[in-house]
Amino acid sequence: MNALALPLAGMLLAMLGELWVLQRRQRLASDAPVQTDPWLEAIANLNSGHLVLWFFRGLEVAGYAWVWQHTQPHALAGWPLPVVALLAFVAWDFGFYWLHRLHHRIGVLWAIHAVHHQGEHFNLSLGIRNSWLSSLSSLPFFVPLALAGVPVEVFVAVSSIHYTVQFYNHSGLVGSMGWLERVMVTPSHHRIHHGANPEYVDKNFGGTLLLWDKLFGSFQRPVDGVRIRYGIAGWRASYNPLWLNLLPALQWLGGPTLHPGQPRPMAAAQRRSLVVGAVLLFINVVYAVHRQGQWPDGQQPLLWSLLALQTLALGAWADGRRWAPAAVAGLGLTLPLLFGVGLGLRDPLGLLPMLALGAHGAWVLLARLPRQAQDQAA
Repeated sequence: MNALALPLAGMLLAMLGELWVLQRRQRLASDAPVQTDPWLEAIANLNSGHLVLWFFRGLEVAGYAWVWQHTQPHALAGWPLPVVALLAFVAWDFGFYWLHRLHHRIGVLWAIHAVHHQGEHFNLSLGIRNSWLSSLSSLPFFVPLALAGVPVEVFVAVSSIHYTVQFYNHSGLVGSMGWLERVMVTPSHHRIHHGANPEYVDKNFGGTLLLWDKLFGSFQRPVDGVRIRYGIAGWRASYNPLWLNLLPALQWLGGPTLHPGQPRPMAAAQRRSLVVGAVLLFINVVYAVHRQGQWPDGQQPLLWSLLALQTLALGAWADGRRWAPAAVAGLGLTLPLLFGVGLGLRDPLGLLPMLALGAHGAWVLLARLPRQAQDQAA
């Protein structure tokens, strides 16, 4: 089993559980008027995280490994592993601080990082919303660890710990953490970082340790009477990960002002169906990660391509595109038919979520038939 599969499944469960609790407590709404539906935004966050959480993260680790392998001698060679791990933990966090700060200051880097700040609702799903290229733009800041001789396994372990803390720091449920508020970055600190208010913009860049913000003058406490407003000023909402990633880059390049249009209001039944489809899709992503490197005869890139297309189809559906539900249904039915029948997948662990996604696709297709007949009659 790939080591990332279980954490991905845990992230999905935590995200859905928190959204349910926040909804029960009626705390899904932002502190200011917003354009986006919180559940549809959460699904957009999830869809935007598929590729960055696996494919580009894999390229980042591969690039790190290449630098480490081609660097000799290693300054840390022969040092005790616990000491190397502790130094790597602190050094990684220092590198992330400057990575994060410069992603807010340099135009091309902000065009990548802006995806993460588009979200208007602060919850765990926002911790998954990242640019597809964020891992690649992060690698240069961590190359010094490879040059120093931090082993690849230690780099992966340390960075995974930090990313877990950062995922947790997007919780919309956690309040004050007591004495930890003085030494660690906590959800209350990170909420301020996501604030679009002038008092909060470009503050609290730290990932895990609060030391760097205090040392370099970027720490900000809550300002009395200033309620946090999330999102990016001027951003026109979309739930499609293609647009989430493409538009900031086009804006930075000075390209044409393209936009898919404002998302249309969605009926409750359609909204539930879309959320169920996105959850089933992510379960299939977890399985694909679990089987990484074990797929025969080119099946792995085929599967990833179908999953990626499904994320775009779900995003287009959430944006109100009339063709998108048919695309979601067709892609959902393709997975079990292609892998379960055509390619003979015999692993129940993978076939069951594919069959569930196929059943969802059939349900979406059947639900559309009466509406199409009504449209034709009209």
